[in-house]
Amino acid sequence: MTQDFETDFENRIVSASFTPADAAEEVGEELSLRPQSLSDYVGQEKIKENLRVFIQAAKLRGEALDHILLYGPPGLGKTTLSHIIANEMGVGIKITSGPAIEKPGDLAAILSSLSAGDVLFIDEIHRLSRAIEEILYPAMEDFALDIMMGQGPAARSIRIPLERFTLIGATTRAGSLSAPLRDRFGMLMRLELYTNEELASIVSRSAGILGIPIEPTGALEIASRSRGTPRIANRLLKRVRDFAMVKGDGVVTDAIAKMALERLEVDHLGLDQVDRKLLTAIIRNFSGGPVGLETLSATIGEEAVTIEDVYEPYLMQIGFLSRTPRGRCVTPHAYRHLGISVPTESAQLRMEGFEEDGN
Repeated sequence: MTQDFETDFENRIVSASFTPADAAEEVGEELSLRPQSLSDYVGQEKIKENLRVFIQAAKLRGEALDHILLYGPPGLGKTTLSHIIANEMGVGIKITSGPAIEKPGDLAAILSSLSAGDVLFIDEIHRLSRAIEEILYPAMEDFALDIMMGQGPAARSIRIPLERFTLIGATTRAGSLSAPLRDRFGMLMRLELYTNEELASIVSRSAGILGIPIEPTGALEIASRSRGTPRIANRLLKRVRDFAMVKGDGVVTDAIAKMALERLEVDHLGLDQVDRKLLTAIIRNFSGGPVGLETLSATIGEEAVTIEDVYEPYLMQIGFLSRTPRGRCVTPHAYRHLGISVPTESAQLRMEGFEEDGN
């Protein structure tokens, strides 16, 4: 059982996180898949409409855009949206991440190099250290750096003025941001999961850029298995393209897409082999739950934080898994999806009593 679960989650084709494989592909074709304007950006309609107003108003005043916090599940386009904002404002953009800024001097060097109106994009901003945050507060509010010179009684503070800039922070854990940092953002925008129709439009657009012949039904089939995430949709499109070239005539049809995704073990809801094994382990080993996170972690051979951050969110969003005070439980929807008979209420009650008595 443990060996079956010794899977590097970063290599999962349905992982919403940015993977090493994505980084390799981004050197070439992936960059061209990013839309460059709000009009080309599919989905997130409310956010786009508000951004159009904010950007136009900032241009009319001749000011830098206010600081923006983008939050939501990974793979929904937070980095892409930051590039679009910079393009729409006609300014430069510098990109970094929370873990990459290790010392206050690193942040000071980045901030002092920004030109008037530039965008600084910090991914995983919730992972900034407290010392870095302290440097960021006056930079965001007063557009100045407070630097301590010397030590002991001779120490003195020097304030260095900065050009007015726009900080765009991206995070998958808005609740992990400290309140002082979160309050300094003028705009907080949550990105939502995409509908199948929106993802089909993204798949068709990407196919056109990559020169992949695709039928609308093929695009919709890929979209329906993409877990509401554009990054996964584009990744699946590239793999389906391979099957279309080798097993078909190069055109991504509904039949080719279904065949390819079945070979990749991605079912019609976007669940892969790991998701199904996780659910099956809870059903077979713990009668559907409840089971504690640490116990589940030991059973399937995955770290508890990986289960909580990587596997659980989507399973909970589609109603296959629930969290209770006693632990994780598989819902009847998951039983039916896996083709397993749903236990009757009396059988479930007997099992729970059995577990509580310890007999």
